Amino acid sequence: MLMCGCTTVPVTGRTQFNFLSPQQEMELGLTAFNQMKKEVPISKDPQLNALVTKVGKRIAAVAQADLPGAQWEFVVFESKEANAFCLPGGKVGVYTGILPITKDEEGLAVVLAHEVAHAAARHGGERMSQAIVLHGLGEQVGAFSARDPRWQAVANTAYGIGSQLLVALPHSRLTESEADHIGLIYMARAGYNPEAAIAFWERFAEYNRKAGGATPWWLRTHPLDEKRIERLRAWMPEAKAQYRPAQ
Repeated sequence: MLMCGCTTVPVTGRTQFNFLSPQQEMELGLTAFNQMKKEVPISKDPQLNALVTKVGKRIAAVAQADLPGAQWEFVVFESKEANAFCLPGGKVGVYTGILPITKDEEGLAVVLAHEVAHAAARHGGERMSQAIVLHGLGEQVGAFSARDPRWQAVANTAYGIGSQLLVALPHSRLTESEADHIGLIYMARAGYNPEAAIAFWERFAEYNRKAGGATPWWLRTHPLDEKRIERLRAWMPEAKAQYRPAQ
């Protein structure tokens, strides 16, 4: 029988429905992350790894209460793709292709806070719930196995990772807006100037324009919204009230 849980999204307070338990999501995230580490080259650049780990740990520290049980891990993947993600359980991946766009530590904080926000809000689980219905797996939730290729395929689609042959499932405007809002609060609490979020999304929009028809993977799952900057400015007073520059 298909079961549905009811949870509350941090910061926004929205009520959401999810067919999967946090433990099931974590199992899927760990399996997917381990597979990626086998398939995608991992950067050995000590400076890049140190930077991603430093920023990641600061964001993780303020998000920990919203991701209980997370075992954080930060990996830099060698790839020209402009991509980043945070899987359930705190498994974070950053592709080297996005670093020229993040530009600096604060720009990287925008991306990581946004991705961790998606995980904290369990957006992947919501998307998986939609995919479960689409793939006709509803009656098999009770026989869930993170190693089952069918479940893993659904998870890869829902979390926006995998090969280019995979059809990415875009976040809805609602979940993108929510990740922007939560991410803005996370980065402010972590000691990063939330104004950097506006500068980053403006750079990413410019990057997309220059890319022409070759839409970056990250934009396939995180479509640009013309009102994003407007919403970020509206949330800025809330974020700045919680911003304390790191010493």
